[in-house]
Amino acid sequence: MVKEIRIYIEGGGDGKNSKALIRRGFSTFFRDLVELARSKKIGWTITVCGSRNNAFRDFKKALKSYPDAFNLLLVDAEESVNNSPWEHLKIRDNWTPPEIDDIHCHLMVQTMEAWMIADIDALKKFYGRGFKENAIPKNSNVETIDKSTLESSLKDATRNTTKKEYQKIQHASKLLEMLDADKVRKASAHCNRLFQILSEKIAE
Repeated sequence: MVKEIRIYIEGGGDGKNSKALIRRGFSTFFRDLVELARSKKIGWTITVCGSRNNAFRDFKKALKSYPDAFNLLLVDAEESVNNSPWEHLKIRDNWTPPEIDDIHCHLMVQTMEAWMIADIDALKKFYGRGFKENAIPKNSNVETIDKSTLESSLKDATRNTTKKEYQKIQHASKLLEMLDADKVRKASAHCNRLFQILSEKIAE
């Protein structure tokens, strides 16, 4: 049985406060899993690492420092995914994967913004008046939307709102807190995979 789950995530920029906000956002997004883990007295730690290289570095350190934990890496894919997660990162980032199974490696495809676009109701609620819903791609599989389109469409949709144009550091943490995880899972196979694997680990 797993006694501790440790997740290392790309994002949050370089600031301590911005990383703390993103960590809170992800904790809320994962709230059902967090509650399930706590009910079984399984430790749960999220570390927001800044750059993707830092996330990979911190994850590899954790494999040595916390060998009894279930350590997991979560980074943006940055482009479409046609291989297993480790293989994708090996090709795209020239990373040498550690000798562990793919269940430890997870991708936000193509970036975190895909998860936000998956829940249009959360976007409308957060941005309110002036939100231009038609600027958001209507695609039931958000993973097929190019990275460049994800961010540009969010900026276009939010430009005339009181919160102004989408800014990752300022807005992402609050949006993560508002997302309906079930909607995101239905629109993103890799997000669904992440939830399934964590659920299985908690249930062991």
